[in-house]
Amino acid sequence: MKLLLNWLLSALGLMIVAYVVPGFHINSFISALIAALVIGLINATLGFFLKVVTFPLAILTLGIFWLVVNALMLRFATWFVPGFRIDAFWDAFIGAIVLMLVNLVLRKLVREPAH
Repeated sequence: MKLLLNWLLSALGLMIVAYVVPGFHINSFISALIAALVIGLINATLGFFLKVVTFPLAILTLGIFWLVVNALMLRFATWFVPGFRIDAFWDAFIGAIVLMLVNLVLRKLVREPAH
């Protein structure tokens, strides 16, 4: 159930980013669901590998370089998802930042209360 909720929240986050960031386009909620799944798979495989390889650079830039990696992963996902398009790298970079913040807020809102 938690996995399903995270998937729905990720899709909702993508829809919010598409609304806020010019150049970040999602045609429908179905496209957002597929994009959330693809982005999750890419981040779990290729994204993980790139973050391990670029770890020294991330340390030098205080983690900012990982935003570049996240932007690249978003752009890569557009190749596989019809109805999901990012116009330019900077749109993906800003989208990665906004998506990170939106996901943080959404997960805080639905988090289980501490006992």
